[in-house]
Amino acid sequence: MKKEFLGIRTGQASPALLDSIKVDSYGALVPISQVGSVLGEGPRTLRITPWDNSQTKDIEKAITVANLGVSVAVDDKGLRVNFPELTAERRAQITKIAKDKLEEGKKQIRSHRDDIMKDLQGKEKEGSLGKDDVFRHKNEVQKMVDEANKKLEEIYSKKEKEILS
Repeated sequence: MKKEFLGIRTGQASPALLDSIKVDSYGALVPISQVGSVLGEGPRTLRITPWDNSQTKDIEKAITVANLGVSVAVDDKGLRVNFPELTAERRAQITKIAKDKLEEGKKQIRSHRDDIMKDLQGKEKEGSLGKDDVFRHKNEVQKMVDEANKKLEEIYSKKEKEILS
């Protein structure tokens, strides 16, 4: 989920925002980080310096097609990606996206917990685990789930503060 949240745009420009964008490089789709260096140039600007200047147009096209709501300017050194100031409405939309990702993470944790619980019940039925062991393991699993959910909530609250500030 941390990786997912890196891709969510806040008021600051971060090279991680471009990680999901793939560039057509010599017939293969590769991440931008594999065709050039991506550095922060200012609080809302990223500088992409391609290793092969013939790739500049392909990188520009990939960023434009990704529809991130950014402007791309090409110059002799490479590309400059400008992130506009976020409006209150856009911040609310981004917060909602982050909340959806949080819920998806919790859903995956519940799914894994359910699989483990079924496995424990199966082992109890076949006799390889006693009732006390099953009860103890279920409690341990629930503690781990609660801990993981708490960590997800902490990550979300940090991202929410970052988005809204």
